[in-house]
Amino acid sequence: MIDVLVVDDDFRVAEINAKYVGKVPGFRVTARAHSAAQALSTVQRGSVDLVLLDHYLPDGTGLDLVHRMREQGHGTDVIMITAASEVTTVQQAMRLGALHYLVKPFTFAALRTRLDSYAALRRTVDRVGGHGLTGQEQVDRIFGALRTSSAPSAPGLPSGHSEPTTDLICGVLHRADQPLSAHEVAARTGLSRSTAQRYLRHLEQAGRLRLSLKYGDTGRPEHRYAWVAP
Repeated sequence: MIDVLVVDDDFRVAEINAKYVGKVPGFRVTARAHSAAQALSTVQRGSVDLVLLDHYLPDGTGLDLVHRMREQGHGTDVIMITAASEVTTVQQAMRLGALHYLVKPFTFAALRTRLDSYAALRRTVDRVGGHGLTGQEQVDRIFGALRTSSAPSAPGLPSGHSEPTTDLICGVLHRADQPLSAHEVAARTGLSRSTAQRYLRHLEQAGRLRLSLKYGDTGRPEHRYAWVAP
């Protein structure tokens, strides 16, 4: 079994994430923490294989916690699960060795995909490590184990639409304090404008977004999209 520490300042969110983990074969939640200090204390006891880590904590950031873990020699694996989607935060997480970065809100399927790839990584390392590295092929197997394939369209999604991309766009609009244009959504998600527009059109037609028009000097209105609370 892979022992997991769930770290989130929101008790309710931590409980939801823990229940998600419990649904994935081979994983079990052995502890929850709601602050960086609690999380570090748990890691120091040496009973954790994987940390599912929020970035925004009451006594620091998740990345500060990872930095302290590494300074103390703890090589515990980390998957970031957070609403922080700034490029600089993602880059820093990569440099500190985070294996995956999942942006809130997300689906169970998105989390399971990353947990499954993490389990595959551990199996690959164990298998290759038992014989010692003998060349590039074995190294490629280790790095390739973490790759997540593009998710197929979920039920209710048009062909060519993936659930993770839908979740990414919904998350950006859910956190926005005002309606966003396709250009703004593309900039915040890293998607192309045409891809963002395609997803926005579908979400608006499905009733998950509200469309409004903003008229400027050009005479052609700009389409802007806002999250519709369920």
